[in-house]
Amino acid sequence: MSTDTAPPRSTEAAGSPGPVPVSPLSLWAGDVATVTWRNLIKFRRNPEILLFAVLQPIMFVLLFSQVYGGSIQIEGGNYTDYLMAGIFGQTVLFGSTFSGYQMAQDLKEGMIDRFRTLPMHDSAVLFGRTNADLVLNGVSVVIMMISGAVVGWRFHEGWLSFLAGVGILLLFSYAFSWVMALLGIIVRTPEVINNASFMILFPLTFISNAFVQTDNLPRALEVFANWNPISALVQAVRELFGNTGAAPTPDTFPMQNPILTTVAMSLLMLAVFVPLAVNRFRQASSR
Repeated sequence: MSTDTAPPRSTEAAGSPGPVPVSPLSLWAGDVATVTWRNLIKFRRNPEILLFAVLQPIMFVLLFSQVYGGSIQIEGGNYTDYLMAGIFGQTVLFGSTFSGYQMAQDLKEGMIDRFRTLPMHDSAVLFGRTNADLVLNGVSVVIMMISGAVVGWRFHEGWLSFLAGVGILLLFSYAFSWVMALLGIIVRTPEVINNASFMILFPLTFISNAFVQTDNLPRALEVFANWNPISALVQAVRELFGNTGAAPTPDTFPMQNPILTTVAMSLLMLAVFVPLAVNRFRQASSR
């Protein structure tokens, strides 16, 4: 039986007279590492997962920069530079839905029942899932940046600011993975996760500053976009990459303080959804 306080385990040290107890934190970290590696191996054995995870953002980069780029003007800036932060934000957001899909898939296929037979921590399954998806998102971001460089995107604020921009993208994606993991445990049907996530995330992404300036939207949509958390994420990345140009910044707190807003939202999501997901998973796996 698996509980979040796993049964005591010990290791036999070479030359020692008896078993040496291992700290609970070390046991938990070992469980997390094992499940994370299990999920990463699945990517290697199913390369189409990685393939389709990166093809979609490349398609958006080419579509918007080459097809629509000449028709969309950004005040005092280059549309390709402006666009890329939106593509980055969209990709990590949609990439995070994989956590919910895979959790629902594991529950449906009975994989969680197999984990229950092992003396391991329940939370390790969730941390292993979200950690592996963070790696997948990181790979997607790198490939997108290469694609963006090919079509003319550049960052202009130095390497430290650039790395901070990458870090804030991955922090938000990791936090949102826990939201989707909880949804995957509740719904328990991969098909429903796909449909529900796209119905929610497409409006969030497109009614934002990801692809156009919000002052070009109708008034009601402009207000929504300026308070949309995705807009804060995209604006934070633009500032850190130096891709804002001379476009005016909307006079709302999230847009004036996008880095603070994005970090605070990410930490809040982790504080709320990590314990909720772990508790819900424990209930689901005990049935």
